[in-house]
Amino acid sequence: MEVLVTEPASSPPPDGVAFLAHHRGDDVAVAVRDTAPGAATAAYLESGDRFGINVRTSIPLGHKVALRDLPASENVLEYGALIGLTRVPVAAGELVHTHNLRSARWQKSV
Repeated sequence: MEVLVTEPASSPPPDGVAFLAHHRGDDVAVAVRDTAPGAATAAYLESGDRFGINVRTSIPLGHKVALRDLPASENVLEYGALIGLTRVPVAAGELVHTHNLRSARWQKSV
């Protein structure tokens, strides 16, 4: 039997990077490790460019952080596409999750 060897679907994040954003202009980035409040480094997947972010709340692995202040009822972009609408104001560096983001798919829900 022939064994097919493939490369991993994605590479591990560069050293020191806590968050990955897909595109410039995205409103959120995803944590690649559990991240405590304080200064952190993020990078854009499309270019590899790095930037700093002041994390205000603990962000668990796989969860989103706001990259800019988001007023209530603001459209939120990820992957360069609309993913949701804020329920309440969200400050840059705060966790973005179901408590403060309504899915774009279900905008008419409560």
